[in-house]
Amino acid sequence: MSAALSMTASILKLRIGSFVALAALIGVLTTAGGVLTWIEVLVFTTAVLGASGAAGAYNHYYERDTDLLMARTFNRPFASKTLKAGAIWPLTFLGLLAGSLFMGWSVGGTLATALVFLGAATYALVYTVWLKRRSVWNVVIGGASGSFALLAGAAAAAPVYGPAIGPIPILLAATLFLWTPPHFWALAAAKGEDYRRAGIPMLPVVTEHAVWGPVIFSHVVVLVALSLGPLLYGMGWVYGVCAVFGGGYFLLQSWRLLWSDTRRAAMGTFRASLLQFALLGLGVIGDRAAAWAF
Repeated sequence: MSAALSMTASILKLRIGSFVALAALIGVLTTAGGVLTWIEVLVFTTAVLGASGAAGAYNHYYERDTDLLMARTFNRPFASKTLKAGAIWPLTFLGLLAGSLFMGWSVGGTLATALVFLGAATYALVYTVWLKRRSVWNVVIGGASGSFALLAGAAAAAPVYGPAIGPIPILLAATLFLWTPPHFWALAAAKGEDYRRAGIPMLPVVTEHAVWGPVIFSHVVVLVALSLGPLLYGMGWVYGVCAVFGGGYFLLQSWRLLWSDTRRAAMGTFRASLLQFALLGLGVIGDRAAAWAF
């Protein structure tokens, strides 16, 4: 049973999916006067997790050949042939996507569901099929999938009489869009040989450190500045503390990577990106909890 659950979590890329679902939850919580109950919020975020899982599973299936060439992916179920390729799998993933979209629509409405679909389609088709093996900017466009989830959460919780998506979720969606490239570029810098072997043109693989180091740092500078923008639109001190601490640490690590292209510096930046995203989510949740308490 544990092996089956572990395989399912791997196929659906639930670690990535959990971040996408958190982005949707952040979008819900940034919408003042939201109309969703907690049960509806749970249903909607589960729908986002399912849609993300369907896109992630298709990514596993489509990349089963190149996954064999990378040390961190060669033992994935489709790459290792633990699961045999066949038309049933894409159909199954499409069914999961359709069911997830229906679930999201039942509580979040049409606009939110369309945004969830755009996020899944961006990851499965635009990123996986079109850009990943062809363009050095693959993760830049692929990063839109998480931003769509955040905007979807905001649209799902939007009050009947008010803007569908307010300035706070827009700023945070832009932050997340800029967060994705340095997050994955730092990982690619640490595991460059894997990407070279697989023929995936990640920026740190196809350019010198003199190019990709400043690009990563400049992305982090702008996204940290954007992450502070919600303070101008009513987010409180809890969010501010989390955004400053997480952003400051991300800046520090990316500054170190700017001057040193070692694996240690790259992994430090990668981990700092995870911490910053988690703290932004915690800041939004804590800020809303403090508002409700007082």
